[in-house]
Amino acid sequence: MKNFHKYTFPIFVIFLALASCNTAPSEESLLKGLKEDVTFLAADDLGGRAIGTEGEQKASEYLAAEFEEIGLLPKGTEGYFQPFTVSKPSNPHEEAIIGTDGEGVTGRNVVGFIDNNSENTIVIGAHFDHLGMGGQGSLHRGDSAIHNGADDNASGTAALVALARILKHEEHKSNFLFIAFSGEENGLWGSNYFVKNPTIDLSQINYMINMDMVGRMNEEKTLAINGVGTSPSFVPTLDLANADSLKLVTSESGVGPSDHTSFYLQDLPVLHFFTGQHEDYHKPSDDSELINYDGLLLVVKYIDRLVSQLDTEPKLAFTKTKDSNGDSPRFTVSLGVVPDYLYDGKGMRIDGVSEDKPAQAAGLMKGDVVVQMGDSTIVDMMSYMRALSSFQKGDEVLLGYERDGEKKEVKVVL
Repeated sequence: MKNFHKYTFPIFVIFLALASCNTAPSEESLLKGLKEDVTFLAADDLGGRAIGTEGEQKASEYLAAEFEEIGLLPKGTEGYFQPFTVSKPSNPHEEAIIGTDGEGVTGRNVVGFIDNNSENTIVIGAHFDHLGMGGQGSLHRGDSAIHNGADDNASGTAALVALARILKHEEHKSNFLFIAFSGEENGLWGSNYFVKNPTIDLSQINYMINMDMVGRMNEEKTLAINGVGTSPSFVPTLDLANADSLKLVTSESGVGPSDHTSFYLQDLPVLHFFTGQHEDYHKPSDDSELINYDGLLLVVKYIDRLVSQLDTEPKLAFTKTKDSNGDSPRFTVSLGVVPDYLYDGKGMRIDGVSEDKPAQAAGLMKGDVVVQMGDSTIVDMMSYMRALSSFQKGDEVLLGYERDGEKKEVKVVL
């Protein structure tokens, strides 16, 4: 009997280990992973993860190691990595040139693949770069400081890794391509490069999911989903996946200031997930301890259910959205506010007021709801943008707004 146990015990341990490897991750382990990933990516040691920096390189290596540990297949051009070099224009009115040659700044997308032997592939993406020490794009007023970007976008990157862990253990008809993009903050550089130099055939892509700033879910459990008009299959499926009773706020447009736009412009259906703007956006105060990790896990679980629902559909049809024809408003002035993109009431609710801008000079505050600008009634974000686009610098505008249920008016010099 001693000899029997001597040889069977290690075999039993091996089988136990294999069984645990094939077990779907628990909510507890997912939550732990989300915290670990955000904490690592948003640490001061990475210096804000600006493209071309040592911190961005460390972040990309960390993500490649995560992909390998999960069991994703390398799908970059150099293992998990897809390097790209951007030659910055000397003329600010020229576009940056993105390619593999020439002098400039070099970044790396990190790309992993789950092969389910399907003709269709779902792309799941998030950008992992941020602003480094600030510079252009920063809303910080003061000395140079590390912009850790915990919500923007360590949160989306951590969610990307969590979804890879989940989907590796689920049975699906589609393949999955996971992409952590770099250079998003500079102008969607990484995603733009990928769609022009794809590591799979673009015709195989069914749709693209983008997670950018998903770490600050509010008490109402509000989740914004943009791009729902890019395929007729999206809207009927959203509520079916909503087992956690999230408050879903949707918009149709496939165009926005994040990486899904690069895929939409290739005539691919896209969805962008977002839990809202906040006062720490593009500031050094966007740190890991402010992340709502339970809310982040709810986003991950929702997307997992949504993917499962959509997997019962044939390949999704693509639909262009209204603003894709060049009729988006163009602005020469700014009110100097951060809109509340999760607000679904009448008007445009202010989520933040910038210093030394027209709104602050007029006494507008966070929480005010703009309902009138000159002759234009403001009912939603689009009507606000259209109204704003009709004014020129120096115009004096009578602005109507609501504060604590009371209607007020103020003159604003734009």
